[in-house]
Amino acid sequence: MTDHENVPLAAVIGHPIAHSKSPVLQRYWLDHYGISGHYVPMDVLPEDFEQVLRTLPKAGFVGCNVTIPHKEAALKIADQMSDRAALIGAANTLIFLPDGKIYADNTDGYGFTANLRDAAPYWDPTGSPAAVIGAGGASRAIVASLLEVGTPEIRISNRTRIRAEQLREEFGARLVVYDWAQAGNMFDGAGTVVNTSSLGMVGQDEFPIPIDALSPDAVVTDIVYTPLKTRLLQLAEARGCTIVDGLGMLLHQAVPGFERWFGQRPEVTPALRDTVLNA
Repeated sequence: MTDHENVPLAAVIGHPIAHSKSPVLQRYWLDHYGISGHYVPMDVLPEDFEQVLRTLPKAGFVGCNVTIPHKEAALKIADQMSDRAALIGAANTLIFLPDGKIYADNTDGYGFTANLRDAAPYWDPTGSPAAVIGAGGASRAIVASLLEVGTPEIRISNRTRIRAEQLREEFGARLVVYDWAQAGNMFDGAGTVVNTSSLGMVGQDEFPIPIDALSPDAVVTDIVYTPLKTRLLQLAEARGCTIVDGLGMLLHQAVPGFERWFGQRPEVTPALRDTVLNA
């Protein structure tokens, strides 16, 4: 099942980490495919991150996921990286090579597009503009993936405008920045709408942007999955839009890492989704 003589180990590293659903997700796949491996959560402080990371290959680990606040640091520490991780400026998936070197990848964009193609099979990112709320790390991955699949224009708005301007400088002329006060105007004619911010998440501010200009033909997704149906998704559904929750992105982004670590390409299934939802 794997090329490793010993039981392969993988981890998810963050601070905090107790909320992560990744261990449940990975355990499901390990059990489903009968693989003798383990995937463990590790709460690691930023000042200890590099030392812990360098130690893991020596302890039998084949790789790990990294989450907040370590994604940018992981890329800087890595010995090698994928083009998409370099473009995004952050890594969420690390593979420990046989010589002990660290290879960094970013699968968030893959998870985003795979989730939309799975939940909205007729989604066509090439036919109309996309509207993206937020300009943080997740936004970078999603903007990169939308450009890759041929979205002709990406409208972006962030509470701090300069962060959106920085993304336009880095990713090019297909990005159009909207003032936060005018963010609702982005939705006019947009075929894809994405909330990459924490707005609407449990414990965070509610989603404040009016969606009066949103077409019923749009596909609307939110990377937040607590709650599963955010206020944005509720409002969009009431307008007749196709809505896609954020849990699928979490599930799909985990596929490439699991395949590299454990030698089996896993499937995202309704049973997996139910297991993670009920964990």
